[in-house]
Amino acid sequence: MQRPLRAIALSLVAGVALAGCATSDPTDNSGGGEPAGDGQIVVGSNAFPEAEILAEIYAQALEDAGYEVERNLSIGTRQQTFAALEDGGITLQPEYAGNLLTYLDEDATETSEDEIADALDAALEGTGIQAYDFAPAQDQDAYVVTSEYAEANGLESIADLEGVQPFTLGANPEFAELSYGLPGLADAYGISDVEFSQYTDFGGPDTVQALLDGTIDVADIYTTSPAIAENDLVVLEDPEQIIAAQNIVPVIADSVATDEIAEILNAVSAALTTEDLIALRTRVEGSEAASPAVAAADWLVEQGLIEG
Repeated sequence: MQRPLRAIALSLVAGVALAGCATSDPTDNSGGGEPAGDGQIVVGSNAFPEAEILAEIYAQALEDAGYEVERNLSIGTRQQTFAALEDGGITLQPEYAGNLLTYLDEDATETSEDEIADALDAALEGTGIQAYDFAPAQDQDAYVVTSEYAEANGLESIADLEGVQPFTLGANPEFAELSYGLPGLADAYGISDVEFSQYTDFGGPDTVQALLDGTIDVADIYTTSPAIAENDLVVLEDPEQIIAAQNIVPVIADSVATDEIAEILNAVSAALTTEDLIALRTRVEGSEAASPAVAAADWLVEQGLIEG
């Protein structure tokens, strides 16, 4: 579902988020380089493949329209990329709705797409940063188990984990504090007898392998991960909706935002589906090992958004 173009009428305010497997120091909160010049478009991204693909999609769509675009990809975690947006090191990046809202307002309780859109309008006011339309595409955190573990324990939803306590859960370190992580398990589902194992690849190969070999029982893996289908993993339902909507959205500095850029990037968002994200990640992270730039260009051409 796409938000109406009220974003433009409201100076295009709103936004979104996902932490990635940072290749740089996640404790470094510095920005992404020297401040960009006036009107300079510098596209940044978190340090994981999907964010790099999305950043390339934005960059190439703008370049096809005649804009000069610089890239500063794989900066690190949200703490680093948002700092870079604030200090002008970058001026545009892909974000994920629910997680960005939580980053901006740790007390936020909104989980639906419409609620998050409205809350982000308020949270981004005065930051010098705005967001364009949400894409239908989402990449959410998910509680994931192997099909064997699900069948053996009758697991269909997160609530069912109450019956397998104690169990071991593997996720990124932030999961211990996030509202949809360990606190959400305890508050919404009454599940607190959990051994927490930290994995810094944010649902990547190490986390998946730990789940497959039984080192952990449950893993936080993102819903666009090719590993879910490849390994017949089971995504547990979330009846209490502790996991917020994570629509993809371009987040841009006021200093470079224009109606024309909004039109270009909103067209990109309108075309982008969750199925597209899975296919793009599979191309880049699978056996084909296409580069994010190549995968992005091919998708843009297929969608008729740029000329081949």
